[in-house]
Amino acid sequence: MQITGGYLKSRKIESPKGDNVRPTLSQVRESLFSILLGLIEFKNATFLDAFAGSGIMGFEAISRGFSNAVFIEKDKKTYYLLKNNSKKLNIEPEFYFGDTSKVLKKINNSFDVIYIDPPYQSGLYDNILEIIHSQNLLKQDGIIVLEHPKNLEIEIKNYKVIKQKTYSGKTLTFLCL
Repeated sequence: MQITGGYLKSRKIESPKGDNVRPTLSQVRESLFSILLGLIEFKNATFLDAFAGSGIMGFEAISRGFSNAVFIEKDKKTYYLLKNNSKKLNIEPEFYFGDTSKVLKKINNSFDVIYIDPPYQSGLYDNILEIIHSQNLLKQDGIIVLEHPKNLEIEIKNYKVIKQKTYSGKTLTFLCL
């Protein structure tokens, strides 16, 4: 898998193996960051990849100018793969190992962008959005990006939908306070 933009463009990362891994396609990543560029300033911005998996979204964020990315991953092998990929890229983001809903309750930072892409049928979207709101993890002008199946119903309270874009059954929903 390759980073699609920024100073790390074309650099490869290793992706975890398995049926539960759905790396975000390069076309979707490029579109997502293009949309974000129109909404926020990347310089000095922070990015949270709440269900990191391959970590490609956080690595893209750093490559494109975000000052920091934070990764949360609960699979041990994938967690160490993320750390190994960051060493190969010569970057030092923050990593948290554990269940996202538990880790979010312990984080004392707030973020400019929070990217949420849990296992699609996990039922975690509503719970994670509630935790982000109750813990004040999104900065006042921040953006939450949900990646989800087109037909998945997500209860979006406490946020406004500012944009949605669908790519062959996969939807990106952009939220703000």
